[in-house]
Amino acid sequence: MHKAMYYEKEGDQVRCNLCPHECLVTKGKKGRCRVRKNVDGKLVTLVYSMPAAVNIDPIEKKPLYHFLPDSKTFSIGTLGCNLSCKNCQNFDISFGEPGDKNIQEIGPKKVVELALENNCTSISYTYNEPTIFFEYALDCAKLAKQKGLKNIIVTNGFINPGPAKEWLKYIDGANVDLKAFDEKFYEKVCGASLQPILDTLKLYKKHLWLEITNLIIDGMNDDLGQIEKMCIWIRKNLGKNTPLHFSRAFPMFKMQDISPTPIDTLKKAKKMADKYLDYVYIGNTSMASDTYCKICKKTIISRNKYDVKLDLCSHFVGVLD
Repeated sequence: MHKAMYYEKEGDQVRCNLCPHECLVTKGKKGRCRVRKNVDGKLVTLVYSMPAAVNIDPIEKKPLYHFLPDSKTFSIGTLGCNLSCKNCQNFDISFGEPGDKNIQEIGPKKVVELALENNCTSISYTYNEPTIFFEYALDCAKLAKQKGLKNIIVTNGFINPGPAKEWLKYIDGANVDLKAFDEKFYEKVCGASLQPILDTLKLYKKHLWLEITNLIIDGMNDDLGQIEKMCIWIRKNLGKNTPLHFSRAFPMFKMQDISPTPIDTLKKAKKMADKYLDYVYIGNTSMASDTYCKICKKTIISRNKYDVKLDLCSHFVGVLD
């Protein structure tokens, strides 16, 4: 157990201020994320230095298409999540609780050492929601920064402004999963709310490289009118050069009865989004996802899944070092 940040005592209870749920946690109980616990009136994290998933990934898998293209990233994630998405793609760890799995302890110093040993240029806090292992990710990020490594979060964006601003001292890039542009969807499917995520997106855009993923679920959040409103909001609040990834959904977790997202739906979403944004991609399919220069009109990054070829020009919008 490791002392948690961002909480205050209320008698024998503690109020967690890490995310907008702001759970009031009774002594001996855990918050909604299942990994932050009230132990004798103090909030502790149960997943510090306890990654449930460790891998070396291509950066494009996050997905990040304009951040250190064709590089490797050292990826870690723990158990737990502060959302409860019915279509969760990593439900085995996101809905896991400490004690469910036999996990080897890997401290922040070792994480950075492993990233360097494997010739990675960045560390990604990913797979589950990095917000809920905030202290672990933060300490890793501080050490990584000292060693010249970039730090990346792949996140749902459901975090309070205080910890988000603390993170931004060390995080360089982010992919935020904007699950829908609809409050009812967030309440029904994710157990969360939309506005805090929109606020996070605006904050992150000012301080780091930002890309967005929208997983389109057949019959759930595939309304083109709603998607158009999302794209208009992105252009107005984040800028037209913010990459947007439309991802194909498949039956998963508590949504076993859905159909895989029709390719035609993804194509229509991209065609519409192209009217507002410069860089729109389709993911989770075998379709091409190349990047074209908006000025030269040439292909500057070609991608065949994770086989990437660069022919960059001076107009490239993104992060190269």
